[in-house]
Amino acid sequence: MEPIPGSRFRGTWKYVRAAVFIGFFLVIFAFAALGSFVLFAKIEGAPPVAVPQTTIFYAADGSKIGESDHGQKRYWVRLKDMSPHIIEATIAVEDRKFYEHHGFDLKRIAAAIIANVEAMAKVEGASTITQQYARNLFLTHEKTWSRKIQEALYTIRLEANYSKDQILEGYLNTIYYGHGAYGIEAAARYYFGKHASELTLSEAAMLAGIPKGPYYYSPFVNEQRAKARQKIVLTSMVEAGYISRQEAEQAYRDKLVYARHHKQEQPIAPYFQDVVKQQLRTKLGLDERTIELGGLRVYTTLDPRLQRIAEEQIRRIIDPHSAIQAALVAMDPHTGEVKALVGGRNYEESPFNRAVQAERQPGSTFKPFLYYAAIEQGFTPSTQLRSELTTFTFNGGRSSYTPHNYNDYYANGPITLAEALAVSDNVFAVKTLQFIGADKLVDTAKALGITSRLKAVPSLALGTSPVKVIDMVAAYSTLANYGKQTEPVFIQKVVDANGNVLYEHKPESRQVLDRDAAFVTTHLMTGMFDPKLNGYTTVTGQSIIDDITRPYAGKSGTTKTDSWMIGFAPQLVAGVWTGYDRGETMDRPAERQYAKQIWVHFMEQSLAGEPKKSFKPTKGVIGVYIDPQNGKLATDSCPVKRKTYYIAGTEPVDYCTDHVKEEKKKKEDGKSWFEKWFPWF
Repeated sequence: MEPIPGSRFRGTWKYVRAAVFIGFFLVIFAFAALGSFVLFAKIEGAPPVAVPQTTIFYAADGSKIGESDHGQKRYWVRLKDMSPHIIEATIAVEDRKFYEHHGFDLKRIAAAIIANVEAMAKVEGASTITQQYARNLFLTHEKTWSRKIQEALYTIRLEANYSKDQILEGYLNTIYYGHGAYGIEAAARYYFGKHASELTLSEAAMLAGIPKGPYYYSPFVNEQRAKARQKIVLTSMVEAGYISRQEAEQAYRDKLVYARHHKQEQPIAPYFQDVVKQQLRTKLGLDERTIELGGLRVYTTLDPRLQRIAEEQIRRIIDPHSAIQAALVAMDPHTGEVKALVGGRNYEESPFNRAVQAERQPGSTFKPFLYYAAIEQGFTPSTQLRSELTTFTFNGGRSSYTPHNYNDYYANGPITLAEALAVSDNVFAVKTLQFIGADKLVDTAKALGITSRLKAVPSLALGTSPVKVIDMVAAYSTLANYGKQTEPVFIQKVVDANGNVLYEHKPESRQVLDRDAAFVTTHLMTGMFDPKLNGYTTVTGQSIIDDITRPYAGKSGTTKTDSWMIGFAPQLVAGVWTGYDRGETMDRPAERQYAKQIWVHFMEQSLAGEPKKSFKPTKGVIGVYIDPQNGKLATDSCPVKRKTYYIAGTEPVDYCTDHVKEEKKKKEDGKSWFEKWFPWF
């Protein structure tokens, strides 16, 4: 049977109409789905775009001393602070229609599908910069449909809530450039040793080509492949109209100078940085992730020059084959700012911080606290006590204690407080403690900031209760600051990744000691460097006097296992401890000199070029010349005179007469026989 004319056309038209109808509904559905996605993006709001960033630590002079990156270097820089070349190179090679599409480049997707079908393999990608940014921020790089859908949703959210410049800025700060460098700033520093703002056209084209295969296209892995990729980037820039062909050819010919310093850098002041991180936790309450990956800018009090001097002197003076350890803390006595800190001889071998964690016996460096307390109780530099071998009883007579002087040498007669401190007489110290009471010394030490537990026993006068180096230096700093206490300061300011100031140090101080008594104690502490106070033995600073070029106040301390030296000039206070970690005795005489030698050379080099300041007397003290051996006002007959300060009203009023007969005898001995027989001539 013949078909009815027109029936085939009507049948075909039926299918066409059905196809159009279905297509129409598919378009409607697509628009509805897209509208739903956009509505979803608006309802969900702007997705968080915070990413891990490297925290950087700065010294007081603004130089970088360290960063926490755990192998991933991340920095965030604004788009305006990037070289225009890197922006143009990235857009040209990654997403030329970036400013025109809304997150998806449909033409590019179609072209990629055709190319991949023809090659029967994936030879071309179609991800836009927004899609890549979404992947970097939120997703893994696994190739599943679930991940693809999530990526699309995040892409829509980014496009709906952020500007194109914000998206581009985020992308350039998060893309991986190989070798642990995330973001263009990290890449610029790693490959070329410069900031992202300083990149040339040639350098930018090289870096823009790396993200396609961070290992494959790294110039440090294969420079030939990297140069071929650079050429592709430059050609793309020409095609996009960013540069001319001549500029591209010249950029390709330009010789690239790479930063070849990728060996593991030695950290600057690692023990100091550990203290800073600890304070970020305890003082600011920051968690570990924020400290390590929060992109913080931490401005510290460290003086890199003083830190270098400290480390150099410890390295130079201590026998490299010795197992002796060392700790050093240096502070500004007026502000409390810690300028240098060493917690051990080798951080890599032992990160244990002996400057702030270890507690060791301070020995005679504890005596200035004792004598300050005694001066408050009425003692003066002229107060005399007998120095002789003495056994003391305590605990109601149930216990006894016999202190010994160095080499068992005693004056076996009265000596003054000034002389006792200069020669570090132990018997005088314990007798002084008996007069004022051990509880008074404990209270004074606590007021000065000693945090360790102190035993109120006679030997406390000789520093038998273990203390921390940082506490001792801070206490001496209070004496140097006329009794005004400032807590040790390590951090000046902390700024977050967005430029918000999280913390800024506000100087605070409080008067914890009497100003006049503090100055009198300080001046007494200059005696360890003054041979005039040599009554019956040498002063304790005798071995380093020849190295001193300016006024210092200080005190050394030695036990069987520990050696200390703490002292200050008006501008700087520093303390040094040396000893064995396990408490072995220091038997060799040279070992007992390490702390003094490190201290004096540190101070002299640190203050080189600074004014040679003396200690300025307070208004409530008076200075008079005395005979240091008896503490009385000096006369012309006294062979040695030393200016000594007293709280006004406590200065001596009696003149020294001990040398009058000696002076008269000398005059007699100087006369001729004729003058002796005929004095009337």
